[in-house]
Amino acid sequence: MDYTVEDLSAVKKKVSVTVPVEEVEAALSTAVSMYRSSVSLDGFRKGKVPVSVVEKRFKDSIYREATTDLVNVHINQIITELKCNPLSRIDFKGKELERGKEFKYEIAFEVAPEIELPNYEGFEVEYNKPEVNEAEVDEVLARINKNMSELVAVSEERKPQDGDIASIDFIAYDENGKEAEGIKADNFQMHIGERQALEDFENLVKTIPLGKEGEGDITFPADFINPEFANKTYTMKIKVHAIQERKLTPLDDEFAKKAGNFESLEKMKESIRGSYMQTRENLAKSQAQHSMVEGLLKMVDFPLPEGLVDNYMNNILVDMKNKLERQGKNLESLGKTPEELRNGARSDAESLAKVQLFLLAVAKKEGLSVEEEEVDRELRSIAVQGGHDYKQLKDHYIQNNLIFALRDRILGDKAMELMYSKAKVVEVEKKAE
Repeated sequence: MDYTVEDLSAVKKKVSVTVPVEEVEAALSTAVSMYRSSVSLDGFRKGKVPVSVVEKRFKDSIYREATTDLVNVHINQIITELKCNPLSRIDFKGKELERGKEFKYEIAFEVAPEIELPNYEGFEVEYNKPEVNEAEVDEVLARINKNMSELVAVSEERKPQDGDIASIDFIAYDENGKEAEGIKADNFQMHIGERQALEDFENLVKTIPLGKEGEGDITFPADFINPEFANKTYTMKIKVHAIQERKLTPLDDEFAKKAGNFESLEKMKESIRGSYMQTRENLAKSQAQHSMVEGLLKMVDFPLPEGLVDNYMNNILVDMKNKLERQGKNLESLGKTPEELRNGARSDAESLAKVQLFLLAVAKKEGLSVEEEEVDRELRSIAVQGGHDYKQLKDHYIQNNLIFALRDRILGDKAMELMYSKAKVVEVEKKAE
């Protein structure tokens, strides 16, 4: 395999690759052999199907996989020899392997720019000393008590109130008295006061006594997740079948033993304080680290790879979409075009890209590296958090050339820790919010 490198810009390279016929034949033969060892065809024992039959029968899959595997091997070799890491997706331009022909293709990718780093040793950064107040501890205890509480059926004829769980039937009718499709439920378990439904709907439920029926007009908001109902008013008919209230237990040593096998309530409080403090110390450190990088970034200027910025914009918009959906809304509810949304995310995306490139430059200067075990450990963590199969996730990262970005992220974290260890950290009292 031979290749030539062309610098398309300060942050983008194009590599033209030529693969000789001998290497093409070897790649295809290897792929055919792997298929032959596992396929079963009528009239042949497993692993005994003639090579010519296997190649003819599974040609499309074999040639596609052989091409992908060969290109991935080349990419790793080229990146290693060039001593550079792609910052975004690697673009491939070429066809599939063919018997008896040399294979030519191109790859293009973005790389980090050269950055003249400022002196970060002894750089002064403030660390906001975290604290935990008793009100927060009490809130946790109350939440645990609520989760442990016993649900008791309400017998008197009263209305649902905050903290109750009401079992209701409801149905919606439009202005013509026609039943609205999609707004109906039987024995719906509604947690009152937890904002699981529209505020007006919940307020209406609170007006209906146990065992009774009631109705009222509800106008759906303009940004409702289902645009079919947005800005429309429906008459909601509701029946309250049952109400359950929570029976809380006293906050004492016995409660602490049941909640987590603590010796006493005070020991339980100490554990909650410690957990809060650990979380806030990590957050305070993270804030100090980012403040440090922001200060150092003001001293430098460098070009940004557009693909890297584009990736960050996509991530920002996906996060925005997920947050809105959790609120029962969608991106369209913001009243902006996709282009306007992307432009609005550009500033934050550029800031994130600058931080990443700066940290990679520090990592290069300090000779930091990432071992394969560290990448695997991070992939396993991602798999567990997302509920994915580790092997399938790793294959996805490899096939889509995402390993480089993951390695850069780990490398950036190392660079951040090293810079922070060399900074002059000044502890200050937490600023008033």
